Amino acid sequence: MLLALTRPVSPTIVDCQLTHLARQPIDFLRAAAEHAEYERQLAGLGASVRRLPAAPALPDAVFVEDTAVVVDDLAVVTRPGAESRRPETATVAAQLAEHRRVVSIEPPGTLDGGDVLVVEREVYVGRSTRTNDSGIEQLRRALEPHGFRITTIPVTRCLHLKSAVTRVAERTLLLSPDWIAPDAFPGYSQLTVDPAEPAAANALAIGGSILHSSQHGRTRARLEAAGLSVIPVPMTELTKAEAGMTCCSIIFEVS
Repeated sequence: MLLALTRPVSPTIVDCQLTHLARQPIDFLRAAAEHAEYERQLAGLGASVRRLPAAPALPDAVFVEDTAVVVDDLAVVTRPGAESRRPETATVAAQLAEHRRVVSIEPPGTLDGGDVLVVEREVYVGRSTRTNDSGIEQLRRALEPHGFRITTIPVTRCLHLKSAVTRVAERTLLLSPDWIAPDAFPGYSQLTVDPAEPAAANALAIGGSILHSSQHGRTRARLEAAGLSVIPVPMTELTKAEAGMTCCSIIFEVS
């Protein structure tokens, strides 16, 4: 069974952490509706959606991806780079402990799950404002014994590595060349976003389809031209909080 952990949008989301975007008003009700549609699409593509407890006092709590990295038989609970986000991890760890052995990133390490791209046994980790060298080294020590190879990639022009690159099909990546160097991923087929949509590289491949932000129609056309099935999902409000399509869930297989 494919399990998707999510968490409701906090009514305080307007106070979210921001790094590369100017703060704008966020319509909470519209953001909640967008998130509900996202969950509906996950369920329609075969995932069992399980909502974590609401965290109304934690503005960024909806972005559960940043709190953990889950592989075959291990879950690494992160230590988010933004201090205000660290209380998000306890409930995630408790849920993951039902399905995986859990280890945690310890101080002084910081690691955001949005900086971790797993493609088969390759793990690309963004060295960003949210993820530091200690966090990367701790992730390496946790994953390498399980057969994963870790590669560090500098991230300076966007929030997370997966803001700039995601997997959209087997051995195929969707990439924003304005934000990340294409030659950092040798051996993979690459599709690039439309130049007018640098933020369009974050896509979620699930159930034979790709969930992709509906406001990035030009890049969606490129994906469809490559023969991929794309489902547009509204993200206008969540995008103001530097969200992407992968941010709002932790998806993994359970028996």
